[in-house]
Amino acid sequence: MEPIFTLHRGSAPLLVSLPHDGSVIPAELAARMTPQAQRAPDTDWHVSRLYAFARELGASVIVPAHSRYVVDLNRPPDDVSLYPGQNTTGLCPIVQFSGEPVYLEGQEPAPEEITARVERYWMPYHDALATEIARLREAHGRVVLWEGHSIRSVVPFLFEGRLPDFNLGTSNGASCSPALQGKLADALAAHRGYTHVVNGRFKGGYITRHYGHPDESVEAIQLELAQVNYMDEASFDYVPERAEPVQVVLRELLERCLDA
Repeated sequence: MEPIFTLHRGSAPLLVSLPHDGSVIPAELAARMTPQAQRAPDTDWHVSRLYAFARELGASVIVPAHSRYVVDLNRPPDDVSLYPGQNTTGLCPIVQFSGEPVYLEGQEPAPEEITARVERYWMPYHDALATEIARLREAHGRVVLWEGHSIRSVVPFLFEGRLPDFNLGTSNGASCSPALQGKLADALAAHRGYTHVVNGRFKGGYITRHYGHPDESVEAIQLELAQVNYMDEASFDYVPERAEPVQVVLRELLERCLDA
């Protein structure tokens, strides 16, 4: 049986969560999907490779095996919209980021199937996430939860125009301290070769909003990367010469989280 996730337990007060890195779709589920959806195009491709250096910093790292099309780990279990009034995708998406259907006609999951997927895939990830946060806070008195994400740079269904290169989300400042948000924003501003925004289109998903409680010494930040900066968006291929400069920025951001 395919594992639900892998968890590397580190020694530093930093947990890197990569909830959309998984791309596995069980065969019986893939058979109900359109040919395009079977490619899992809305995967946060290669983010575990981008963040591989985080272990060198002592960070814990949690990575799921399965595609967000199985269940979206960054959506609330009741599937309430995180962006009311805007196009988005749900807990068990039936629409791709392109606006096209995930499933063949009449093959969408029924409510009882969605409940079963939450129990099978969503709950174990979140149980592990909560347990690791508690362990690190117990050991250090504080912990930073870093949500690593990526998305195609142009997705008209979700946002207008081209996405900035680095999209920092802190639930409008509610999920981390002003001091840490300021340090991260300053670091991004210093890298003039890239564009960035703080709390723009992507303000942080369920994980950032649910677990980020700076008053309880748990700070949470989401970073949404424009994929064009480290990969070929058409083929999904990793492009090392693009990725290496991005990793320099990512390392600086995580180091600032540890220095906070």
